[in-house]
Amino acid sequence: QVQLVESGGGLVQAGGSLRLSCAASGFIFSINTMDWYRQAPEKQREWVATITSDGITNYSDSVKGRFTISRDNAKNTVWLQMNSLKPEDTAVYSCRVRIWRDRIWRHYWGQGTQVTVSS
Repeated sequence: QVQLVESGGGLVQAGGSLRLSCAASGFIFSINTMDWYRQAPEKQREWVATITSDGITNYSDSVKGRFTISRDNAKNTVWLQMNSLKPEDTAVYSCRVRIWRDRIWRHYWGQGTQVTVSS
C-alpha cells in the first residue's frame, strides 16, 4: 500500500504564508511527478503546481510568483510554500504523486488539507 500524508494547512490572514507538505510512504519503487491541486467550495478542482523528478517546476498563472513547489526525493516528500496569500487561495489542497508500482505508473492522492485565507 501507498499512503500520502499531508500537513501544514490552517487559517492565515491575507498576505501571510503557509507551507504544505506531503509525504509518501509504503512500497515505493520510483516517483515521477508530484503535483498540488486545490478545490474551493462549489468549484472544480484546479491544478496548482508540478515538479518533476529532475526538479523542473511549473505553476498555474494564478499562483506563479507567489507559490514555490519543492521536493526531497530521498524522503519522498513534496512541499508547497505559499506566500502573499489571498482570500481566493482558500481551498482544500491535495497532493498527487505518480508512482511506479506493479509495473505501471499510478497516481495517488493525499487526503487534502484546508487552507483558509481571511481578508
